[in-house]
Amino acid sequence: MAKQFDVIVIGAGPGGYIAAIRAAQLGMSVACIDAWQNGQGGPAPGGTCTNVGCIPSKALLQSSEHYEAAGHHFAEHGIEVKGLGLKLDTMISRKNSVVKQNNDGILYLFKKNKITFLHGKGAFAGKADGGYAIKVTGTVNEDLVGKHIVVATGSSPRELPGLPFDEKMVLSNDGALSIDAVPKKLGVIGGGVIGLEMGSVWRRLGSEVTVLEAMPEFLAMADQQVAKEAQKVFTKQGLIIETGIKLGDVKTAAKNVTVPYTNAKGEEQKLVVDKLIVSIGRIPYTGGLNAEAVGLKLDERGFVAVDGDCKTNLPNVWAVGDVVRGPMLAHKAEEEGVAVAERIAGQHGHVNFDTVPSVIYTSPEIAWVGKNEQQLKKEGREYKVGTFPFLANGRARALGDTTGFAKVIADAKTDEVLGVHIIGPMASELIAEAVTIMEFKGASEDIARICHAHPTLSESVKEAALAVDKRALNF
Repeated sequence: MAKQFDVIVIGAGPGGYIAAIRAAQLGMSVACIDAWQNGQGGPAPGGTCTNVGCIPSKALLQSSEHYEAAGHHFAEHGIEVKGLGLKLDTMISRKNSVVKQNNDGILYLFKKNKITFLHGKGAFAGKADGGYAIKVTGTVNEDLVGKHIVVATGSSPRELPGLPFDEKMVLSNDGALSIDAVPKKLGVIGGGVIGLEMGSVWRRLGSEVTVLEAMPEFLAMADQQVAKEAQKVFTKQGLIIETGIKLGDVKTAAKNVTVPYTNAKGEEQKLVVDKLIVSIGRIPYTGGLNAEAVGLKLDERGFVAVDGDCKTNLPNVWAVGDVVRGPMLAHKAEEEGVAVAERIAGQHGHVNFDTVPSVIYTSPEIAWVGKNEQQLKKEGREYKVGTFPFLANGRARALGDTTGFAKVIADAKTDEVLGVHIIGPMASELIAEAVTIMEFKGASEDIARICHAHPTLSESVKEAALAVDKRALNF
C-alpha cells in the first residue's frame, strides 16, 4: 500500500527543501524526493545551488581571492610572501568539502523536522484517492500518495545548439567548478553572473580569460552606471570582455576549442582556447516528471505554469523556484517555498518580487534591488539619485578596497526608495538594508536618519541616501 503524506515535495534544492521544512514546522506529514548524488552515489540534497552553483562557486571565489591577494596585495600590508604556489587539487577538495557540509546539513534538517527523505527520482503516476500518486525510482523505489504536491525540480544549463556539454572541453557551470589544471587560455560565452564569476576564479589563478557577450551592453540587466564601472574594473583586472558579438560555428578538438565570431564592428574574429565555459542561461528541468500523466500544464518556454501564488492548473499542485517564472535565484526559490507551505496551511504566504535582490560575487561585488535608472526612464517616472564612492569610506580605506560606489534612487516627489545599486566590497551584505527599507516602503530620508556604526562599509549606503538630498557629509 502506498505511503500517504500531507505534502510531497519533488526536488530538494533551495525551494524544495525549504518548502518541506516549513510544511513540517506547520504540523504536516512531509516527504521530500531528490535524485542528486555525490561521488560515492549517496544523497546530495541542495540542488544546483549547493552542488554545482552558489555554494561551490563561492568557495572557489574565496580561495582564488586569497591566492590573488597573497600574490599581489599582501605587500601593501607589510606582509611578504615568498615562493607562492598553487595546489589546485587542494582548492578543489576544499570546495567539495564545503558542498558536502551543506548536503549533510540538509539531511540533518530533514531528520530534525521528521521529514521522510527519499533518494531517487519522483514522477507523477496519476491521480489517486486522497490526492496524487507519486512514483519514486532510483536508490529507493516507492509508491506514495500526497494530498498536496510541490514541484521544485529546478533548472539545467542551456547548451549552445550543436555544442553539447562534455565537461572536458565545453563546460557548464558544473565542469567550470572542477577543472583539474589551470587553463592557459579560457573562453567564456555569456557575460552574466555565472560567466563573470567563473571567469574571475580562473583569471585570478592564472588563465587568460576572454568573455564573449551577445548583448550590445555589458551587464544589461544592471544599472548602467554600475555596469560601466564594472566593465572598467574587470578590464583593468585582466578580463578581456567583448560585447555585441555574433557567434559562429564553434569547433572542438583534442586539445582546444575554436570560437569564430563577429565583433561589434562587424569584423571576423577567431578565439582559440584550452577550455570553453558556456553560460548562456538555464532552462526549467521537467524531464521525467511525467507531467502529462495528470495534465500538469507547462507554458510555451517549458516552465510549469503557475499563478502569482505558485498554484498550477491542478488543485493542490504547486511549483516553486527555477522551474517557474521569475528570476532563477536560490533566495527567490526559498521565499516561494515558505509561502507555498504557509498557503497550504491556510495562511497568507508572502513573496514580493519587487524586493528580490540580485548579486554577482565578483571582486568588486555587485548587488542591487528594485528599479535601475534605465527602467525608470522608460516608465517616465520622476526620480532623484544619490551616490557615494567607497574611496571616501574609512572602512574601505582600511580594508584596502575602495573600488566602486553605493547608489540610491528615490521617487522625486514621495522620496520612496525605488532602487539601490552597489558595486564594491561586501555589496552582497550591504544590499540587505536596502531590501528591508524597500519592503516597508521606506524613504531615502529613513536610511539617512538611521545611525550606522563607524567605521563600516554600511555608512556608504547612508551617505548615498544623504546624497539624494544633496547633503552627503563625507564627500
